[in-house]
Amino acid sequence: MHIKDRTFVVSGGASGLGLATAEELYANGGYVAILDMNPANGEKVIKQLGDRAKFFEVDVTESESLEAAVNGTVAWIKQTGKPMGGILPLAGVGLPAKLLDRDLNPVDMSRLNFVIDINLKGMLNTIRLLLPHMARNEPTTPDGERGVIVMVSSSAAFEGQVGQLSYAASKGAVRSMTLVLARDLAPNGIRAMSIAPSLFETAMSAALSEKVRQTLTKVTEFPKRLGNAKEFAGLARHCIENTYLNGECIRLDGGTRMPSKM
Repeated sequence: MHIKDRTFVVSGGASGLGLATAEELYANGGYVAILDMNPANGEKVIKQLGDRAKFFEVDVTESESLEAAVNGTVAWIKQTGKPMGGILPLAGVGLPAKLLDRDLNPVDMSRLNFVIDINLKGMLNTIRLLLPHMARNEPTTPDGERGVIVMVSSSAAFEGQVGQLSYAASKGAVRSMTLVLARDLAPNGIRAMSIAPSLFETAMSAALSEKVRQTLTKVTEFPKRLGNAKEFAGLARHCIENTYLNGECIRLDGGTRMPSKM
C-alpha cells in the first residue's frame, strides 16, 4: 500500500513510538490522525508536522470519548478526501505488580484493569470502531487491498518478567489475535500485523535506573543498546507498504531475550 495521500489513524501518537510512527507516515506523504489523551502534546505535534495532521483528544478506555474521536476522524477524512489506509493503535501503559505481595495479600484488581483496559480493550475498541470505515474503501491495489492494521505487542509477550503479569497478558493477547484478525478481515482486503519491540528509548524507559539499563544492554545480542523509536517507525512503515506481510507478529529487539528479572 502506498502511504502518500492516505489517512492513518495513530492512537498514542503524541509521544514515544506512536509519535515516531506518525512522523514517519507524515514524512512519506500520509495524512495522520493522532488520537491521544494529552492535548498539550497533541497540539504541539500538529504544529510541528503541518496541515496533513489532525489531533483528537481521546481516552481509549471510555467508549464515548473514543466514538467522538472516531467520528471526528471520519469527518476529517470526508473533508480531505484522503481514504483511511491504516489503523495503528499504539497507545499503551505498564504498571508492574505481582499477584501476591510480601504479606500474601492479592493485588488490587484496579492495577490489573488499568493495564488491560488500555493495552487490550482500548486497542480492540479502537479497531472495532474504525474498521467499518476502512472496509468501505475502494480497493487500492490489484490484489483488492483496502487497508492495514499495525498493532504493538512486546517482547513481554514472549518472555514476560516478574511483576509483568497484566502487561504480558495484554501484549500476548495482541500477538495471538494478529493472525485471527488477518483471517477475519481477509474477505475485506484488510491485513493485520503486529510488532513486538523490546525496550526502546522513550519517556517510559528514561525513568529506568542505570542498573536496569546495563542489564538490558547485556542481554541484547546486537546492537548493544536500547531501540530507537525511528527503527520502530521504519518497521511500521514497511508493514504498511509490503502487501504480502499479513498475520504475523515481528520481534524488533536486537536479539534480546529477557531474563526473569533484572
